[in-house]
Amino acid sequence: MTTRRARILRLAVLGLLQDTPMHGYELRKHLTTELGVFRAFSYGSLYPCLRELLDEELISQQDPPTQQTMSLNRRSRIIYQLTPEGRQHLRRMLAETRPAISDDECFGVHFALFGSTRADVRLRILEERRERLQERLERFRSVTHDSRQRVDPYTYELRRYGAESVEREVRWLSDLIRREREQAAAPNT
Repeated sequence: MTTRRARILRLAVLGLLQDTPMHGYELRKHLTTELGVFRAFSYGSLYPCLRELLDEELISQQDPPTQQTMSLNRRSRIIYQLTPEGRQHLRRMLAETRPAISDDECFGVHFALFGSTRADVRLRILEERRERLQERLERFRSVTHDSRQRVDPYTYELRRYGAESVEREVRWLSDLIRREREQAAAPNT
């Protein structure tokens, strides 16, 4: 059984490799800088994921030329690339819309891959994310309103800040949803 975090790492790796082959260090760098959900992950997570993807033939590897590596006086770096089967698997993963996709851990990775995602799937994910955040916002407002007199001012401010952050994201998502709908309604030229 694959955990949700392992599944989203697989999606992220396949998504990053769809455009260009990379070695492990490059993959980790992109995962931490472009896909913030992976800020706190280690090579201990990445390399088992790469091994599984290799075993499933979703990616392949190539070793750089030995002489070039020796002249640079460093270890060789294995380059990973997406296979045709890996591209098909990635397309299937990007076509899925499950409730977990809109949660904090998964949404950013899916959003980063929206350029390769069908429009109807993008819209569904955006709407699910907005709905989830609107529910969270209601909980924030309820707790913040009910607890103003019972908590210290710093806790209150932290809760207020959380609510404002969620409000901003809801507005951003609403704008994206509006644009997606307008684009879908526009005649293809």
